[in-house]
Amino acid sequence: MSEKLFNDQRIILNTLGEFARILDRKQWTRVGEVFADDIAFNYGDGQEQQGIAALHEQFTKFLDHCGATQHLLGSVQLELSGDEAVTRSYVQARHQGIGDKAHLFFDTSGEYTDRWERRANGWRIVRRDARWDLFMGDPAVLFH
Repeated sequence: MSEKLFNDQRIILNTLGEFARILDRKQWTRVGEVFADDIAFNYGDGQEQQGIAALHEQFTKFLDHCGATQHLLGSVQLELSGDEAVTRSYVQARHQGIGDKAHLFFDTSGEYTDRWERRANGWRIVRRDARWDLFMGDPAVLFH
C-alpha cells in the first residue's frame, strides 16, 4: 500500500471518528471540518436535503434539546479511489434526557453511508444517507 493511500485512509477514518465527538460535544461550529458546504443528505426520514446549514439544523433540532449523547461508529468499511471514497459505518447513538427527563434515554442503531471527496480544505463528506434499524427508549428526550 502506498504511503499516500495509507495517509488518505487514516485521514478519512479519523475525520469520521471526529464527527461523533463533534456531535457529542455539540461543537456546531466544527461541522464544516467533516462535511462539505454543499453536502446532500437524507437522515433516514425520507427527506432529501442539501447544504451545511440544513445539516446543522438537522443536528441541533434534536441534540440541542437533550442532555448527554454518545455516538458510536463501528464496523467501518472504506473504499478509496483517487480523490473519492465511500465509508459505511454502523452507528449506535444514546441520547439522555435533560431536566425532568434526565432519567430517560433514547437509543438508535443504524448505518451511515457516506460519499467523500478530496476538496481544497481536505477530505469532506459530500453525501450522507442514514438508515435506522432500531429505536429503543423514549424519543421525548429529543424534544422540549
